Amino acid sequence: MACCRRVKVLINSLRTSFTSTPLLRSPFRDSSSIIFPNFGSSWISSTKVSGFSSYSSISQRLGISTRYHHNPFSNVSKRFYFVDRHQVHHFRPRGPRRWIQNPRNVLIVVLVGSGVLITVYFGNLETVPYTKRKHFVLLSKDMEKKLGETQFEQLKAEFKGKILPAIHPESVRVRLIAKDIIDSLQKGLSHDQIWSDLEYASPETSLKHDVMTTFSGREEELGINWSRQDEILDDKWVQQSRKESREKGSMSKPTTTHLEGLNWEVLVINEPVVNAMCLPGGKIVVFTGLLKHFRTDSEIATILGHEVAHAVARHIAETITKNLWFGILQLILYQFIMPDLVNTMSTLFFRLPFSRRMELEADYIGLLLLSSAGYDPRTAPKVYEKLGKVAKDSTLQDYLSTHPSGKKRAQLLAQAQVMEEALMIYREVSAGRGVEGFL
Repeated sequence: MACCRRVKVLINSLRTSFTSTPLLRSPFRDSSSIIFPNFGSSWISSTKVSGFSSYSSISQRLGISTRYHHNPFSNVSKRFYFVDRHQVHHFRPRGPRRWIQNPRNVLIVVLVGSGVLITVYFGNLETVPYTKRKHFVLLSKDMEKKLGETQFEQLKAEFKGKILPAIHPESVRVRLIAKDIIDSLQKGLSHDQIWSDLEYASPETSLKHDVMTTFSGREEELGINWSRQDEILDDKWVQQSRKESREKGSMSKPTTTHLEGLNWEVLVINEPVVNAMCLPGGKIVVFTGLLKHFRTDSEIATILGHEVAHAVARHIAETITKNLWFGILQLILYQFIMPDLVNTMSTLFFRLPFSRRMELEADYIGLLLLSSAGYDPRTAPKVYEKLGKVAKDSTLQDYLSTHPSGKKRAQLLAQAQVMEEALMIYREVSAGRGVEGFL
């Protein structure tokens, strides 16, 4: 009996201590509402004030379920879990649920994205005349034309006062040769489109037989002592693409819509620069420095044919598209490799080889335009070799430059199959029989 009395006294003292005001409150205990279904409401209200951490341990020993609600005024971090009816704590991920965690959403995005990419790719896939090479061009034809016209106006503003008048002998000569090249282009495409006559741009214009036999005995003159195995550029890809085009038939018609409705203009600038260019939109620019080194009409026709070929093949628009993809690839590689190394490797293995291939393609198309205009295509190899000497080609030009060396270009044109076709066209034109549709 004495033991029972002592136990009762101890329990009464414990109850009295719990109902009294605490002397010390834990700063890490949040004032959470706790539900006790088996006790009276008066006792529960008193326990809400206590805040002793020991009370939490007592409730856990008694097996009482608790639910915590976040108190915004408490310094304790928010609890991202809830308790189900089986007293199991379920943890929720922090933040909103991401869409990528849903397999259905991922599948929809992949299917829609793939459809868009396929549509954009095949919708902008074009065929280059003659070589029948497929290339992907994102830049629209109207935008390409506007870029060419804008650059043309900038050149006129930059060289204001140095532009030769239309009646100058050099201007008349260049304009007549360019007209022959443009006429041959129209024959080569065999389209019934009517182009405006070639004009001389005003400075005030506002922006609105067997090839080996033919070259026998001249190998040393042209420098044709080479091994095809050692050449980094060859024309195998040209013949391969043309073969695939013949197999596909009418499905691989060359893209020439960008040439429709062009207002061809010629500008001769009195500047000692050995250069010429044909901007998108049919704007031809020639510097007098080039005319001092190349005096014959055939030589000038070779260079103009090459420059016009760049416009025919849309090389500027293709370069802009390629640079876009190269830029995206570089941004990805920047995350893993040093930027300087990425830029160097991208230039050596992507940009420069691509540029040299475009120059070779322009050489081939220009050679056909040259022969169709009535100029001897056998002049072209000598022109490119001479151009290399003027530009002082180095041994590393075939690897570290946007253009192949003049010697290599001469070698390729002299032995390429395109020279056979060009000579055939030249003979037909010389005999008074025009050749159409050769592009």
